[in-house]
Amino acid sequence: MSHHNKDMVEKLKNIMAVDFAVWELSLFLDTHPDERRAIEDHNKYVRLSYQLKNEYESTYGPMRLDSISPYPYKYINSPWPWEIEY
Repeated sequence: MSHHNKDMVEKLKNIMAVDFAVWELSLFLDTHPDERRAIEDHNKYVRLSYQLKNEYESTYGPMRLDSISPYPYKYINSPWPWEIEY
């Protein structure tokens, strides 16, 4: 794996970890909607997720279907998750 791909994989792993925290906190908040600390943590991780995804996309191109794409369309140029060596 090239150094370039290693950096990409590390960025993807960070995004997946943060998104996992968002998901878990969302599930917790479904049954504990008045937990202020959980809401604050959820919002912190949501903001971090957006930040990490924007940083990733500025380097490697769109990673979401709702991402802005330069011309020509770049989404299809990124490797699919199953094509990446983790």
